[in-house]
Amino acid sequence: MFRRAPFTIVLEREVADVQTPDLQLKIDPGSKVTGIAIVNQQTGEVVSAAEIEHRGHVIKKSLDARRAVRRSRRNRKTRYRKPRFNNRRRPEGWLPPSLESRVENVYTWARRLGRIYPIKGIVIELVKFDMQLMENPEIKGVEYQRGELAGYELREYLLLKFGHLCVYRRDESPCDEYLEAEHIIPRSRGGSNRISNLTIACRKHNLEKGDATAAEYGFPEVQAQAKRPLKDAAAVNTTRWALFNRLKGMGLPVETGSGGLTKFNRTRRGLPKAHWIDAACVGHSTPEKLDTAKIKLLRVKAVGHNSRQMCRMDKYGFPRTSAKASRTVKGFRTGDLVKAVVPKGKKQGVHIGRVAVRSSGRFDIVTAQEKIQGVSYRHCRSLHRAEGYSIIA
Repeated sequence: MFRRAPFTIVLEREVADVQTPDLQLKIDPGSKVTGIAIVNQQTGEVVSAAEIEHRGHVIKKSLDARRAVRRSRRNRKTRYRKPRFNNRRRPEGWLPPSLESRVENVYTWARRLGRIYPIKGIVIELVKFDMQLMENPEIKGVEYQRGELAGYELREYLLLKFGHLCVYRRDESPCDEYLEAEHIIPRSRGGSNRISNLTIACRKHNLEKGDATAAEYGFPEVQAQAKRPLKDAAAVNTTRWALFNRLKGMGLPVETGSGGLTKFNRTRRGLPKAHWIDAACVGHSTPEKLDTAKIKLLRVKAVGHNSRQMCRMDKYGFPRTSAKASRTVKGFRTGDLVKAVVPKGKKQGVHIGRVAVRSSGRFDIVTAQEKIQGVSYRHCRSLHRAEGYSIIA
């Protein structure tokens, strides 16, 4: 066995006349969850699929807490670390830690899968929406921008921004099921087709509104919401080129696509909504028929490698612990997946779970059902080393 997740074996004999299929690694980056799929371009079979849950929001929260502690001590003029604002030089391409973690998560798993599968190309959703087309509807020169795909780009953006609900809904006024793009300032009143002048509404309220503006119709807040950017989409757009350039460094051809094209491909093939299915539908090279029947989804959650602080602080900002020592005890590290076979005693049985090491050699094991304390390291066998990810196959 080479790896437990994804389960991989190494053959002990040589296989002659091996014909490797045309496999593509397809990635649908997200702010919170990224979908990954490996697709056989010849047969349309989705060979493997995974979803990576990022921890960018956890990193942002931790940095905010640290900043609050430091600022509190400065305001009280007590012992503190002096601010350093003018002596820093950020390298080219620098990203905030919360965004850098998203890029590294995807890049790490792309390299891992590249060592297991004979991947011949990479397809990535480079932008969630084609903003150039939506901001300038009269743009010429690209055939798909004047066709069916333009409507998918626009409608998907509006649905996501306004929460898949009619913005003119009232408690006493029910909405139609079908939602469509609607002009906040009507074209007859000088309104444009720019994305900042569009919202989403049901057909019933759209006709009822007529040639009135949103403010005249009783919804002045719609205009402000239309100009507000999407936070998650902004995070994806900020990291897109960093991820694209790192994937190019793998030495494989990289194809790109937009989010509107992804939904267009998924809808045409009648597939349900899921992050890994969206990944399989990224790009123009998506096979006409996708076979997703045999997939066993790999769920990956980024949990971090360990706290980067040298010691823990109390609420006043003073150290309350000593500097961190080595986490390895008897060859085990906290977070390793282990199998403990206890022959006798109160803890008798077979326990599989994550281990928390103790310098005494008596470990705690957290299984799916319970927490077993005080298991000797002699009964433990390592199944999977801690690597910053929690994996559920």
